[in-house]
Amino acid sequence: MQQTCGYSEYLGKTNRDLMGGAQSSRALCVASALPHAGAFLPARVLVAASRPPSLVRLSRFVRACSSDIPPSPPSAFRLNLLGCTHDELLALLTEWRQPKFRAKQLREWVYERGETDFGVMANLPLALRAKLAAHVKVGGLQVEQEQLSQDGTVKRLWRLGDGALIESVLMPYDDFRRTACISSQVGCAMGCTFCATGQMGFSRQLTSDEIFEQAARFAIELKSRGERLSNVVFMGMGEPFRNFDAVMDAVRRIRSDLGIGSRHITISTVGLVPEIRKFADLCAEENLSLQLAISLHQSSDAARSAIMPVNRKYDLTQLLEACRYYEARCGRRITFEWALIAGENDSTEEAEALGKLLRGIKCHVNLIPLNPTKGYGGAPSGNAQAFVAQLGWSGIPATVRVRRGIDIDAGCGQLAEEASKEAAKRRLEAKAVGRCGA
Repeated sequence: MQQTCGYSEYLGKTNRDLMGGAQSSRALCVASALPHAGAFLPARVLVAASRPPSLVRLSRFVRACSSDIPPSPPSAFRLNLLGCTHDELLALLTEWRQPKFRAKQLREWVYERGETDFGVMANLPLALRAKLAAHVKVGGLQVEQEQLSQDGTVKRLWRLGDGALIESVLMPYDDFRRTACISSQVGCAMGCTFCATGQMGFSRQLTSDEIFEQAARFAIELKSRGERLSNVVFMGMGEPFRNFDAVMDAVRRIRSDLGIGSRHITISTVGLVPEIRKFADLCAEENLSLQLAISLHQSSDAARSAIMPVNRKYDLTQLLEACRYYEARCGRRITFEWALIAGENDSTEEAEALGKLLRGIKCHVNLIPLNPTKGYGGAPSGNAQAFVAQLGWSGIPATVRVRRGIDIDAGCGQLAEEASKEAAKRRLEAKAVGRCGA
């Protein structure tokens, strides 16, 4: 009888997936699967669940893919190809006694052609295709729900291995741009009053693989129909700079594996001053032209602190100093995001105050029509063009963001919030039925 231990080394990556000492989602998924793991994997593949994830040992996975386990283990126990770097995939195929060029062929099928069916990868040997189909999968995120807007926007609710829910959105534009808006955390701790995710609270960090896969899945699907993902924005659930290392690891893979240039990747923050400076230094040191966006929304400390609690710790003076530091280090223009809220921050007087606040900073203002949420009473503004004109008089370029997916709850966190409430309702109903049955 085989001894069952943990499973984190099979799925494990590196300690970069651990933020603040918390277990990665891989380890969390493993813990829930431990009672059943021994049925599919021999003890030599398994390691103590209490150990933090360490560097992947693909050789152990290779030895597991032998006659002492069933030929087709459940999906949860298959190696996720989208979680493998090029070097890790190369190591796997080498131990399977395949020539090195097979790694390039496999990656071309997935990332260049958008193919996820190993059976049709004609330039791979039949035996290798069968082995890949039995022991490898393309993607670990499960589609829980999907909504399609009349304008072509796709909003997807993903279920992670531990049952948590996150959102990402694919937005098509008339100029053939295809932009993925992806999440960096499950929930958010920043507490912005107008944001559905902020009203949900924070659950956990996403791993770099979970972040990367959101963009990769959209990219692969687009490739399969002759299109390509052109832009990625970190404007989904969570504060990206609160998960800095995992986000930057995902950014590197978005660049290397999906072929999306730095100038087409935007990271948005509520204004975490130390991380903005850290980001500036990293971009300068690694010669990255990543775009920085700041969620601003108000031009005075009192008003901003009322809707964005982060301003009580890092006020506008500190924030703008950090922005000037980024500009000096990177030479890049900064985007300031401004959600137009009727009667609160959409007047020409407010635009004039914003122009004075941003004077001297190389920037652009992105005016965002408010997506109403159930927990916030603000309404969309009808004064956008007058606001743009006033900023123009102040020498600040501004544009109004094209509204996408307004008919499908495309605002950040709205779909996950509804799904979480529905799940909680079902749990309460199930408990009530149980009490009645007793």
